[in-house]
Amino acid sequence: MAHFAELDDNNIVKRVVKVGNDISTAAGPLGENNMHVDGEKWCEDFFKGGNWKQTSYSGAFRKTFAGRNFTYDPVNDVFIAPKPADGFTLDSNFDWQPPVAKPTTLPPDSEGKQVLSDPNDPNSGVGDYWSVYWNVDEGWWEAKDGTVPPNFRKWDTNTSSWTTIS
Repeated sequence: MAHFAELDDNNIVKRVVKVGNDISTAAGPLGENNMHVDGEKWCEDFFKGGNWKQTSYSGAFRKTFAGRNFTYDPVNDVFIAPKPADGFTLDSNFDWQPPVAKPTTLPPDSEGKQVLSDPNDPNSGVGDYWSVYWNVDEGWWEAKDGTVPPNFRKWDTNTSSWTTIS
């Protein structure tokens, strides 16, 4: 199946549709000819209008698979995800970067030792695994371990260390 994004007048994705790979293009079936203008024209005709761009489910072309409210950048021929939150900036790879760089270390365990980060590593205990993510609501890096209930840590930019979240 091929996927196409319909764009509004500001190149914002309105919707994404799936069409068959057997649609004819000047170069053969659509399934063998990604980003062929004939596929976009087919969508325009079938859906009775609109501006269409093919998007890749695997991200093989146009950077990423488009979704509703993504932006199509015609200069760089890429789809860009919506900005996650204030303070994020778009890097040269068209990825949004948080206002604070991701910590390069994980929180220590309860004994103060650095823990393993791979949940698939047989030497890593369930409680030793930390998931690190940007907390959009709070505006900081946060880590959650694998215990029940989980422990949470916050990255303190002043001390460059992890602190317990109460």
